Amino acid sequence: MTRRFDIVAMGEAMVEFNQTHGAQPEYLQGFGGDTSNAIIAASRAGARTAYISAVGDDHFGEKLKGLWDENGVNNSQAAIIKGATTGIYFVHHGKDGHTFSYRRTDSAAALMQLTDAQMGYIAQARYLHLSGISLAISPNAKTQCLKAIQAARVAGTLVSFDSNLRLKLWRMEDARPAMLQAIAFTDIFLPSLEDVTALSGLEKPEDIVQWSHEIGAKTVVLKLGNQGVLISANGVQERIPAHTVQAVDATGAGDCFCGNLLARLCAGDALAQAARYANAAAALAVQGFGAVAPLPFPDAVNALL
Repeated sequence: MTRRFDIVAMGEAMVEFNQTHGAQPEYLQGFGGDTSNAIIAASRAGARTAYISAVGDDHFGEKLKGLWDENGVNNSQAAIIKGATTGIYFVHHGKDGHTFSYRRTDSAAALMQLTDAQMGYIAQARYLHLSGISLAISPNAKTQCLKAIQAARVAGTLVSFDSNLRLKLWRMEDARPAMLQAIAFTDIFLPSLEDVTALSGLEKPEDIVQWSHEIGAKTVVLKLGNQGVLISANGVQERIPAHTVQAVDATGAGDCFCGNLLARLCAGDALAQAARYANAAAALAVQGFGAVAPLPFPDAVNALL
């Protein structure tokens, strides 16, 4: 079956105010949102992409639509909700890394309803990509995302799920059952070590990978930060080392990795080859401020490789 899209992502894009390093705190305005970052990264890597979401009928909603247009992401299914606002978040940098503060209650994405047209986009994609944040936007968004996963399974669309556990958005007692439900139907699970340790209570990467498979994930790509990734599929595990770089801002690094991994899989790479490419892309992404601006293009990634 010919598919119109390589990857369709679903979630929330937001306005970003990212703290820069200076004598006085200043904030660089950009855009973020994990699945939006990932789909832009995938598009820059050459994939055919689309985004399912909702934005407010405000200045920032218009700017986000323009951002997706500029990066070749089909956003005809990112609805504009009259009277709603586009979410905002702040990134703060400290000695222990970066932290997020959100202003997104009752945002447009929290109100989105999955339409027949959006279901059609999912059915026309090779992959549907979502995250823990996609589920955490609101109880309604969780319902819509789980509905999208089921639609993907019916259509033969593969499901990619990034853990992105944010306990500022929901309580663990709400997050765990929803995320386990999503993982159970996931073809490619893309957790970070910190997230899945909190979910599973396990610490060893090999144990975490096995736990993920037992939940239902077919392929697991465990992100280990500067230790690279551990990939596991068909009973075989392999460590892929990271690139050593001077990190400036790691805000969108995991999203960059996910988007580039999926793009390279769609291009025909084997899993290990795709993971090596995605590692290089993420290493480039952490060398600039913001979630979107540093996302690399293939020339830069291939040069690093």
